Amino acid sequence: MKSPTRFPTLLAIVALAAAVTGCAGWPVQEMSNARQAISAAQKAGAERYAPDTYAEARKLLSDASASARKGDYRAAHDQAEQSREKAIEARQAAEKAAAAEKAGKGEPAAPTAPPGS
Repeated sequence: MKSPTRFPTLLAIVALAAAVTGCAGWPVQEMSNARQAISAAQKAGAERYAPDTYAEARKLLSDASASARKGDYRAAHDQAEQSREKAIEARQAAEKAAAAEKAGKGEPAAPTAPPGS
C-alpha cells in the first residue's frame, strides 16, 4: 500500500522547483523593456538633453547582459529594471528640456485640447 503522504510531498517539491526555475531564467522581458525605454529616450533627445542619465541607462543594460551571460540572472534582472527606470528618467528630462528650449525660442507650445472637450 502506498503512503498517503508521498503525493503531497512530491507535489510540494514539484511546485517549489517550478517556482525556483521560473525566477532563475534569462530576464528576457526586463531586458526588452529596458531596450524599449532606451529607444524612447533616444527619440526624445536624451543624448543631448540628459546625456549622463541616458549613458547610465545604457551602461546598466550592458551590465545586465554581462550578468545574464555569467548566469547571474537575479543581478541581470535588477540591472535591467534599473536601466529601464533610468531611461524613463532620461526621456522625461529630455522632453522637459526640449519643451523649455522650444518655449524659450518663442515657438508655439504643443497644441492642447480646447476647453470643455
